[in-house]
Amino acid sequence: MTSFDTSPQLNVWRALLALAVVFVMLATTGWTALRNQRGDTPLQASLSAWEHGRIGGHRLPDPQSQPTKLARFFASLTERERASLVRAYPLAVGNMNGAPVELRYRANRVALDKARDVERERMHDKRLTPAGKSDAGRRMHRFEDLMEKGRHILAFDPEGSGRVAEVFGDLREADRVSVVVPGVDTDLLTFQRTNRKYSAPVGMAESLYSAERRTSPSTRTAVIAWADYTAPSGLGIDSATAMRAKEGAVRLNALVRSLPGSSPVSLFCHSYGSVVCGVAAHTMPGRVSDIAVAGSPGMRVQKAAQLHTSARVWAMRDTDDWIQDVPYLEVGGLGHGADPMSAGFGARVLSAQGAKGHAGYFEPGTASLMNFAEIGVGAYRSVHCAHEDGVCRTGLSGTAAA
Repeated sequence: MTSFDTSPQLNVWRALLALAVVFVMLATTGWTALRNQRGDTPLQASLSAWEHGRIGGHRLPDPQSQPTKLARFFASLTERERASLVRAYPLAVGNMNGAPVELRYRANRVALDKARDVERERMHDKRLTPAGKSDAGRRMHRFEDLMEKGRHILAFDPEGSGRVAEVFGDLREADRVSVVVPGVDTDLLTFQRTNRKYSAPVGMAESLYSAERRTSPSTRTAVIAWADYTAPSGLGIDSATAMRAKEGAVRLNALVRSLPGSSPVSLFCHSYGSVVCGVAAHTMPGRVSDIAVAGSPGMRVQKAAQLHTSARVWAMRDTDDWIQDVPYLEVGGLGHGADPMSAGFGARVLSAQGAKGHAGYFEPGTASLMNFAEIGVGAYRSVHCAHEDGVCRTGLSGTAAA
């Protein structure tokens, strides 16, 4: 007879209880947060208007067409025609994979201006509670921030807690492109922070962009702060499953496939962002050369080979990152699989010295940021491994940093 202490059922329940405890803890310590979804989406309305629109007597193409087809459509237009589409359908154009990036920047600026006006009115709406008016004010100021001169907003959706992506550098001329994929509790209001700057997507991307330029001044780089998916929220169940990651993976794949040129793309995936990258890996085009994860709860596989990607897979975790206490398993859809840092997983394990906790991987002066930058510019032989044997550089070519 099987004893109570060693029964398989009890072990499963222990695992599920451990997951529940961990994710409730995360919920009460700020890793997750409740969000309010409001009304019909302005983006859907803009796309619907586009689908019924015409230009030069011809119907507009399906906004879900392949990026190459949409690129040909926009290339066939005059500057005046492109400007008219920006005015008429700013959210549709601003989020359309295949539209020229400069046109998307312009369209999103128009969309941000309109969204700012909506929130300004809500600030004085007598039907709203004081908390509702305060939320409107925070959103209005965030939209104003995103409209500042010199900012390049590649995607913007004001619906609910919002989605956004920003570019640092010149995407069209870049020799190498890096995409920062953040984790749980990422939205419009947390897209950038004054305090704990480098724990937010904008600070992460700015820090990486600066580090890449220092690492190899001759390499033209571009970095995308990509918060263009609905990250997990609520009481923790979303962050314990792959539902949000699956939705995000579709959007991440669409982004990469729409990027101009053919330069290599590196993904830098933090926390739950590494779940997104893990789910997306097998669908990514060959130009994705590297997938680097930091503070990962798992990538939904047991081994790196199961990602079915030609990209190099890298992993790092700081010694005092609490994520290491999350159970690395998957039971009935809960949990995200094996620890990418484990020897059996098969990732190239990097040093994260100096990172200090779960949110410090992009802090200037850390080994984690230096390693990210070296991967971003292709200086693979310069990366610092977690172990002195240098095994993480095995079989790599890559030039040393300039």
